[in-house]
Amino acid sequence: MTTPLSVITRYFDALESGDFATVAAQFAEDVVWHQPGSNRFSGSHRGADAVGALIGGMMSVSEGTFSLRRNAPLMLNGDVVAAPVAWTARRSGASMDGVGVDVMRVADGKVAEVWLYTADPASEDAFWGQA
Repeated sequence: MTTPLSVITRYFDALESGDFATVAAQFAEDVVWHQPGSNRFSGSHRGADAVGALIGGMMSVSEGTFSLRRNAPLMLNGDVVAAPVAWTARRSGASMDGVGVDVMRVADGKVAEVWLYTADPASEDAFWGQA
């Protein structure tokens, strides 16, 4: 049986191992991703293709070094899962280490909506920069 917790566990297992095909397979076609801050990636991204482009863009800007991992157990409330996370990224002349919470709503066995929260939005904005 597919549960919200199993979908999000599969998503993070794939993300942490670099299996982006499995990551992408977890998204509903009409997924909505809310990226915080005031940088080139901020705002709401609608659709699986847009979310894939967002993740690809982050990998490109970070010269392939962006990585994110769970740093505490996943927490479930109905069809919504909260994931405490930590991330790191490097590129020429800049680095970023951050923590936050990813909140993900699951519908029909797919990630339908994502809200990201960061503990230090100014540092994240400085790293990602403007388009």
